[in-house]
Amino acid sequence: MASFLTPGRRLFAKAALAGAAAPLLAAVPVSAAAPGLRLPAPQGPYAVGATTLHLLDRSRNDPWEPRIGVRELMVTVLRPVAPGRGFPRAPQLTPGAAALFTEIGPLMHPQLPVAGVDWAATLTHARTGAPPLPGRRPVLLYSPGGGDARTMGVSLAVDLASYGWTVLTVDHPGDASEVEFPDERPGRERVRPTALQGPPDAAAFRTMIDTRVADLRFVLDALGLDRVGVYGHSAGGTAAAQALHEDRRIAAAANLEGYLDQMDGELLPVARQGTDRPLLLVGTDGFRNARLDRSWAALLAHAGPVARRQLDDAAHWVFTDYAALVPQLHRAGLMTAAGRAAMVGRADPRVTVPAVRDLVRSFFARHLPM
Repeated sequence: MASFLTPGRRLFAKAALAGAAAPLLAAVPVSAAAPGLRLPAPQGPYAVGATTLHLLDRSRNDPWEPRIGVRELMVTVLRPVAPGRGFPRAPQLTPGAAALFTEIGPLMHPQLPVAGVDWAATLTHARTGAPPLPGRRPVLLYSPGGGDARTMGVSLAVDLASYGWTVLTVDHPGDASEVEFPDERPGRERVRPTALQGPPDAAAFRTMIDTRVADLRFVLDALGLDRVGVYGHSAGGTAAAQALHEDRRIAAAANLEGYLDQMDGELLPVARQGTDRPLLLVGTDGFRNARLDRSWAALLAHAGPVARRQLDDAAHWVFTDYAALVPQLHRAGLMTAAGRAAMVGRADPRVTVPAVRDLVRSFFARHLPM
């Protein structure tokens, strides 16, 4: 039976982080006018509301900053709500998070402009304060890519919620670019920056994946969830697949271009042993490489409900909000054509955004229907 939620100073990354394939590109002039960045609207029949949760796992310490003393998570709950006026659209980034992302984003993704963008101005299509629709709805969890925050995966999550799922986007503080908490505490500021300073080594990558799997399982514990779906991008996709292997409460998972091995080549248990529950692997031609092929082929060699799909003329961050935002920055003269291609590919977002949405939605519609 599916789980349902009932209504109710700083360190900066020096290069692209886990999963980054593009080299450092030439700087783009920053004198162009800042565009009003827009996220694509959801296509489902329901209006969507957003609520934020601050969860504390007192059984674990933070692996990146032991002075904190506990493992903290920030989670956004997106779910169908009653339509109506007077409920403001939630921003993609709060002012505090946007201020830090303005500094840290171009260091993590060198193709992004170093100035000229008001990252706090972009609004999501989720409303704050709107009452949830009555009824029980299946739950999906989202884990973002290594070095990315949950806020850069909001468009796909809102679209899924507009079709009836309750979607929980989960931040993984410490490797996420920035995470804003309700307040400060010993060991961290209110807006916590990433602890990574460049591509992770093998030990850091293990910590990332182990921590993310534990984070996802803790969310299930804290909210009393069972029979859920999980999807994730890059390191989040790796964690989604491995969490499926480790936790029977996860009924199906989608891995959006995450490796299924460690950096030293050791296959993850899910790749070595296979899975008896549905797992979707989705990649791009722009990121496909020998390591990804090897680790995915190991899983596909097992009998089991695993499917592989590929998007062409696309690149690694096409699974995130960058699919829609990067082409707008390119049109505004704030990014080069090469920078756009390196991040999301050359395909039109009017093609790639619906393609990603359709793949993920149709997968969970089969395995975690309403």
